[in-house]
Order: sequence, then structure tokens, then C-alpha cells
Amino acid sequence: VTQIAARGRGFTLIELLITIAIVAIVASLAIGGYRQYVRRAGRVDATSALLRLASAQEKFYAQNGQYAGAAELTDAPPDGLGIQGSERGYYVLAIEIDANGPAIGFTATATVDPASNQADDADCWVFGINERGLRTAHSQGGDTGPAVADRCWR
Repeated sequence: VTQIAARGRGFTLIELLITIAIVAIVASLAIGGYRQYVRRAGRVDATSALLRLASAQEKFYAQNGQYAGAAELTDAPPDGLGIQGSERGYYVLAIEIDANGPAIGFTATATVDPASNQADDADCWVFGINERGLRTAHSQGGDTGPAVADRCWR
């Protein structure tokens, strides 16, 4: 009876090590899932900036008969779009005007700023939208297509 009572008062070193190992495994899974969630939430910075830019482009087109170029991106309306960048600064915005005659088309892109918190989001590195509302995206490795765009823009 005394041996059973003595054994029930504490943990052995093996039991303690097994418990620590289990807690470490569960914590590593939770942290990985949380980081993926944070990456997806950060992508909203790109999508909202591009939708705001596309809306400003349509207003600029209605007033001027052509889309604004890269030089007019930060200029205040009515001379430009008045967009300084993405709200959180995770992405760098750019506009490319179609080269065919007057500026009748554009492609706007949001690229991950390597110095930002989104720098480890290699799956959705560049987002894009054009004057027709066509949404694109590609990974840091160059993967592109409708599946990538759907995953990144959701």
C-alpha cells in the first residue's frame, strides 16, 4: 500500500517529457494555421486598394476621356487618382496604360512589399485588375491562372 501511495504523488521524467512533446506538437500546428490566417487577412490590403484604384480610374476616365497613368496615381483629383498606396502598406501599387493610341485601357497591380509583414506570402505575390474588372494574381514563383486568382482574391 505504501508503494502505491508513494508512486501516485508525482510524475516521472518520462511522463513529463511526453507531455512537453505533445504540447510542442499541438503548438506548432496552431501557430502554422494562425500564420496562414494572418496572410489571408493581409491580402485584403491588396484587393481593397486595387478595387479603390479601379473605381478612381473610372471616375478619372469619365472626367478626362482617358485613364490615369503612373504619373497621376498620387496626384490629387481631378488631376490624378489621389491614391498614395495600400492602406496598411503591405503592397506597392502600379498602373500600366495600354499602348494603343489614347489611354483607353489600364492594368493596375499590387505587388508585395518585401519589407512588409506580407513578405512571406509567396502564394499570392502580385494581384492585378484591368479596366474590364478582370482580376488576376500570381505567386512569387510565377504560377498564374484562374485557380490562383480565385484563391488569392477570395
